[in-house]
This record gives sequence, C-alpha cells and structure tokens, in this order.
Amino acid sequence: MKQAELAFPDWLQARASHIEQRLDEMLPPADAVPARLHEAMRYAVLGGGKRVRAALVYAAGLACPLSGHALAVEASLDRAAAAVELIHAYSLVHDDMPCMDDDTLRRGQPTVHVKFGEATALLSGDALQPLAFELLADMPIAPALVVQATQALARAAGSQGMAGGQAIDLANVGRTLTREELQIMHGMKTGAMLACSVALGGIVAGASSTVRSALDDYAQAIGLAFQVVDDILDVTADTARLGKTAGKDAAENKPTYVSLLGLEPAREFAQALREAALQAIAPLGVGRTRLAELADFIVLRDR
Repeated sequence: MKQAELAFPDWLQARASHIEQRLDEMLPPADAVPARLHEAMRYAVLGGGKRVRAALVYAAGLACPLSGHALAVEASLDRAAAAVELIHAYSLVHDDMPCMDDDTLRRGQPTVHVKFGEATALLSGDALQPLAFELLADMPIAPALVVQATQALARAAGSQGMAGGQAIDLANVGRTLTREELQIMHGMKTGAMLACSVALGGIVAGASSTVRSALDDYAQAIGLAFQVVDDILDVTADTARLGKTAGKDAAENKPTYVSLLGLEPAREFAQALREAALQAIAPLGVGRTRLAELADFIVLRDR
C-alpha cells in the first residue's frame, strides 16, 4: 500500500519506523572506537519518541509538487528528517543534565547522564550535532538547496532559536513572564526546531516561494501549539504516560502557558493555534492532508 493511502496512525507509525531504521544506519556502530561514546549516542537517539519532527519533514515534502528526481528527493528527505531528530536528541541530552533541568527520566528510561555519566552525556550531545549537518551536506539535491537547508537548521538550533530559548527559560525560573515574553521564549526553544522541520521538507522538495510561505505560517502556529500542549500535559498527565517527570515545571516554578493563562484558557489557545495552522495550509489542496493530520495529532495528543 502506498504511503498516501494509509490511515494517519499507520502512516505516522510507518514514518517513525522508517526514520528509526535510517537513524540506526546513519549513526556510528556501537562497537566503533570510541565505543562508549557511540553507545551513548545511539542510546540517546534510538528506541523511543514520537518522531514528530521527522514526520513534519516528510509531510511538508508531500505537500509540495515534485520538482526533481524522486529518488534524490526521497533520500534527501530521509537525511533531513534524521538531521532534525539528531539535533532534537542532542538538545534533550543536554537539557536533562544537572546544570540544566536536572532530570533523571526520558522516554521512560534513565537519562543519558544517569546511565553513562555527565562527561559522556555532554560529549554525546556534542557529537550528535555535527553529525546532523554532515547528513544535510550529503543530500543529493541542488547545492543551493543544501546550503538553504543547512542555514535553516543552524539558525533553528542556535542562539536565535533552540539554544537561545533554553537560555531564556533558565534565566526566568521563578519569574512571571508576560504572554509576549513567554511566546518569544517558546517560539525559540520549541517552535524553532518544529518550524525548521517543516521548512526542511519544503526546501528539499523544491517548494515555490508561495508554498514555502504557507508552510512557514503553518509551522509557526503548530510549533507554538506543541509547547502549549506540553505545558498542559505537564499538569494533567502522569509520569508513566509522559515518559518523563510530570509536574516538574510547576515544582520548579517555571513560567508556562498554564501558569500564565490557566488550564482551560491554555487549552483554548492550543485549539486556536490548530485552527490557524489548518487555515495556513488550506491553499495547498490535497497535499496538505498529512500536515493537517499532524496538527490534529499535536494538539489532541495525551502524552
């Protein structure tokens, strides 16, 4: 059965299984020197997670009329999807460390620094980041598109994106933020990488400027919605369901949409962002289907 004919849960599972296999192939073998570092890298990346970022890469690629050799685009989407998952994994390894969020549980398993020690955890994150850019450099598409993809990922992961958002988060523990300040922080910390995932799918598939603009509007809305729902789940879900420590944001007095708006207004805001995302991609026609389904999945998820 073709990917487009699958029901959404089956498609999402198929994409997750596919990128899991590709990541397994792209990561260094666990027994390659230095073995302990490679074992930690594989532990951080493989065997868990919803792979939403990878799915967004693939879904955005599907939304674009094909403008290149199909096999080259497919191979490049794999590399782009793997790259965003590697950056995401590295960020979780570092975020969980004692100097950051000091968490001991991730995806229902001990965090990397708990299992391998802080030094190896730090190095595993350090090694995952350049591997992501190596994968982008190997994409068999036009060099100009490779450059655009590399720039997009670098911006999303850097001080104006994910790393900067984490810095703002750490600096504001115990402080009440305005709604605008909170939105800026989460737009950088979480939204930037989700938006980049969508952008990479469009870049790799050779999307027109009109399509890229629609994808960007969708990505901005859905990236923020993801964090709003995360804030809600930190209050409403338990540790077993989340696979990470529940209630940690409240316990550490971190600013969240629930602490700022209240639970029900936060839920209403997430729904409004979902509607904005769906409206943004309405002009894309039937190609928008997987993106629309992912918007529903992100906002309506329970973990």
